[in-house]
Amino acid sequence: MDRQQLADFLRTRRAALKPEGVGLPSGSRRRTPGLRRQEVAQLAGISVEYYIRLEQARGPKPSRQVLGALARALVLDHDERAHLFHLVDELPESECAGSVGEAPPTIRNLLAGLDDFPAYVIDACYDMIAWNAMAERLMGYLSGLAPEQRNILRTNFQGDAAPRLADPATRRFLADSVADLRASLARNPGDRRLKGLVDELLRTSPEFGELWADHRVTPRRATTKRVVHPEVGPLEFDCQVLDVPGTGMRLVMYVPQPDSATAAAFRRLAPVTSETPAPAA
Repeated sequence: MDRQQLADFLRTRRAALKPEGVGLPSGSRRRTPGLRRQEVAQLAGISVEYYIRLEQARGPKPSRQVLGALARALVLDHDERAHLFHLVDELPESECAGSVGEAPPTIRNLLAGLDDFPAYVIDACYDMIAWNAMAERLMGYLSGLAPEQRNILRTNFQGDAAPRLADPATRRFLADSVADLRASLARNPGDRRLKGLVDELLRTSPEFGELWADHRVTPRRATTKRVVHPEVGPLEFDCQVLDVPGTGMRLVMYVPQPDSATAAAFRRLAPVTSETPAPAA
């Protein structure tokens, strides 16, 4: 937590606000522009003494609830709100929400333009939000699934997961996914959807419970995957994971080495793909 940067940011945002802009009388006895400290504290529902300490760079770390209240009181926009949270080493709600949403138009356009390798978008709960034609062709089942079935963790842990976990590569992937899910929940303990997914899997899957009990906390990173496709045989590619800022979503791309056997296999899959990314409706 950078107390001095937080103090400076709060002071400058307070000075930039006009009283009438937040429903307060402007008055004629204000010596300086902007709101008074007690007015910000009142709007945020916190004590004046606590707010003064924050502006003096000597206050304790604000809770997420207090940060949200300050952001509303100071009428912060999306980027300013994110900056406020980052100053105290917290992830903004907009970046950590586990709720399902649509991929931003720019990301959907990017998916549509990725013709050479499979790509898809997942949220913090591992729901698949959107994917391109190559991902549909490689996996062969995405468009046929109902929205509630498009969850990678549920799909792998439902029923008897023991045979799947017997494969070392699958077990490593699922162990990494569980560690990533724990990292998301640790950052966002109040996210009901994340917590609900964990509780559900703990109730229904002993295999998930076994991996969850390891207490690994590792955000998802790039890795190398090896799979056997029923049509084109063995595939090996780098699984790249890119955050989509401000959404809690991630873009996952399967990228083969140039001129490799996998790149050639992807080209054999490509001619029968459709032209647009599948919706996640």
